[in-house]
Amino acid sequence: MNTRSEETVQSTPDTVQQRIHEFLEERIKTDVAVDKDLFASGLVNSMFAMELVVYLEQAYGIAIIGEDLKLDNFRTVERMTSLVLRLLDTPVADHA
Repeated sequence: MNTRSEETVQSTPDTVQQRIHEFLEERIKTDVAVDKDLFASGLVNSMFAMELVVYLEQAYGIAIIGEDLKLDNFRTVERMTSLVLRLLDTPVADHA
């Protein structure tokens, strides 16, 4: 019934990573390793980075502003996962 609390429960490191990975696969039509540099590999460009920002903000109810907007936070699925978890104030434990 309460989807907001269900989404919070689902915001574990693994589920965040999986959801971001699925979004990327759907958008770029390619499977990528979670540690692959998306920009250096040419799979995405800086314009797509803005799509990633909007997606993450909407999917997780977070605001990505200031220093968090640097490109390095969006280079890999792992880095985006860490960013989301930090902004959600979720412990990142094994995903540092």
